[in-house]
Amino acid sequence: MSDVKPISADSHIVEPPQCFADFIDPAFRERAPHLIDDPDSGGDKYVVEGIPKPFGLNTLAAAGKAPEDITIDGDKFGALHRSGWDPKYRLADMDKDGVAAEFIYPTVGMLICNLDDLDYKNACMHAYNRWLETYCAEAPDRIYGLGQTAVRSVDEAIEDFRRIKELGFKGVMMPGYPGTEFDYDDPRFDPLWDASIDLRLPISFHILTTAKDYGFGARGPKLNGFMAIIRGCQDIIGMFVYGGVFARKPKLKLVCAEADAGWAPHYMYRLDHAYKRHRFWQKCDELPELPSTYFNENIYITFQDDYSALQAVDRINPRRLMWASDFPHSDSTWPWSEEIIAEQTAHLTPDQKQRILRDNVSELYDLN
Repeated sequence: MSDVKPISADSHIVEPPQCFADFIDPAFRERAPHLIDDPDSGGDKYVVEGIPKPFGLNTLAAAGKAPEDITIDGDKFGALHRSGWDPKYRLADMDKDGVAAEFIYPTVGMLICNLDDLDYKNACMHAYNRWLETYCAEAPDRIYGLGQTAVRSVDEAIEDFRRIKELGFKGVMMPGYPGTEFDYDDPRFDPLWDASIDLRLPISFHILTTAKDYGFGARGPKLNGFMAIIRGCQDIIGMFVYGGVFARKPKLKLVCAEADAGWAPHYMYRLDHAYKRHRFWQKCDELPELPSTYFNENIYITFQDDYSALQAVDRINPRRLMWASDFPHSDSTWPWSEEIIAEQTAHLTPDQKQRILRDNVSELYDLN
């Protein structure tokens, strides 16, 4: 690891109570997401209007815990990794893990992406963006934020993109579903993709932001739900590819966050197979290039502990793979990132290692 100090393309904060209460539009202040003391679990829980039940905090900041100690409930907010909400402690945890810089995604904000009340969702996301600006300001050369938008309309989303750029953020985290009556592959979204390109703000889709389809239930044991959460990101990628978005906007850059990457070779093959064999009766417009070409060029994929992805670098564009630590969530490699990376990248060439751990994310987000 001494030859490459990695940049995490997907890390998180855990929103403190004041994130929403202090920064939300006053008209929504009484409805702001907030913490409650849950006597049944002995811990704190987050309450978000529109999410049926309050949810526990343990898995939100379980990095470094032994598997048997990870639970949903039981933790008080003060027991979580302080660096998840206090930026003054963030750099120490990054240094402990050997990480040069991090790109920050929300935690509660992932679930907020699934809310149906667009006005409430919009107010929460604007509050988050305002708070995140203060968090990233602690170390602007090492902590980089991605803003959120509710996508209530294309025109408003364009304004959100401009505001996100003004806040100094490097990209935009999109909700799995837009708030419009038409989906992201509709040509009416093309002005937003133009804004993404012109503002140099890549768009990002994270797991658990399409929970109405995937992520909150599965057949069999509950653990099987963990296997389903990548499907939402795959569906979005397929929609952008088959819907001709990348054919119309070849400079658009889309990040698939925390869905791993070892599946990509088969997924690309299946994209091409479906297109060549079934596009006439299953209906898909003609594309100038094979679907896999757009996947390889326009899709960036983050992963944390994915040995299969690093074994398949010859079948995935290595310029589009980006390592991440997922700190401080339960699936994080912190504080063992150095050991895991050293083991899983031992077979890579120096150039491949440099690109996947550092250069790809640096180039994508125009870092100095």
